[in-house]
Amino acid sequence: MDNGLSAVAPAAWSSPAVDRADIGATRTSQIAPSSAGQSLDFTSVLAKAALSAIDTLRSGEATAISGVQGKASVQQVAEQVMAAEQTLQTAVVVRDKVVAAYLELSRMQI
Repeated sequence: MDNGLSAVAPAAWSSPAVDRADIGATRTSQIAPSSAGQSLDFTSVLAKAALSAIDTLRSGEATAISGVQGKASVQQVAEQVMAAEQTLQTAVVVRDKVVAAYLELSRMQI
């Protein structure tokens, strides 16, 4: 199920213990509809991605604060901040694509 989002999928869609090879890749088992017959629409996928991005950003911020307080190692801080940075970059790319699509639709003649 490759819908073109795999290139811009946030790292938070994958498991928390993700290795660097999996960053940015979607796992269809996590975003696929459940066996109960529920279908995923674009809105729910986007909402899930946004919530996941917010969680990743909050985690990076909390780890950075812990690092300043001396409760987290430099490696942990660097990993979380890099994950948050990548998530933010992904969110910006998705926003830009949505705005570009909206502008393209608004230019269409009816």
